[in-house]
Amino acid sequence: MTAYIPSLTLPDQIFAQPAVSILLPVVAGTAMGFSMRPTETQKTYMALKQPPLRPPPQVFGPVWTTLYALMGYSAYRAWNTGMSSFNPNTIELTKQGATLYTIQLGLNLLWMPLFFMWKRPVEATVDIVALLGTTSYLAYVWGQVDSVAGWALAPYIAWLSFATYLCAGTGYLNDWDLAEKETGVPPSTKSGGTEYVNEKAGGKQL
Repeated sequence: MTAYIPSLTLPDQIFAQPAVSILLPVVAGTAMGFSMRPTETQKTYMALKQPPLRPPPQVFGPVWTTLYALMGYSAYRAWNTGMSSFNPNTIELTKQGATLYTIQLGLNLLWMPLFFMWKRPVEATVDIVALLGTTSYLAYVWGQVDSVAGWALAPYIAWLSFATYLCAGTGYLNDWDLAEKETGVPPSTKSGGTEYVNEKAGGKQL
């Protein structure tokens, strides 16, 4: 069982206020996305060889905004339900969940720099697997405090499962090395010796 660790937990006031609780992950996720320069991120995304069922890049913004809002609502509901309980075990579970929530949010925000900025697909895959496990356990913990709070994380867990498949599949298909991939030059202007990931003949298939 994960312990409540104040130094690794967001302040109580964030969980207690619905607007702050919901907007924090939305704003943090949006800020991280824009800091990665969306145009360049989309170029990288489209250039890499990827597994089947890859969604278009335009899908990610609306999906993540919705999931961040649900995440924040789950945090608000679990915290206010649990901390108003007279059951010491419920209060303890609420606090443990708050630590897990903070950890998963950090893992979530770390993924984009790992994958798109530092081009480290191995580390990005480890990160998202840890994120999926942490969030699944969080849903279990907060589900004992309030069933709605636990179920509010279900779409997030489902999407993380799909995203883990995409991340690991992309890493595998690109030999776990994204550092040398050229994405900023249109095919019509690239040099004769330049080869895009999705132009490689006989590459891996998933």
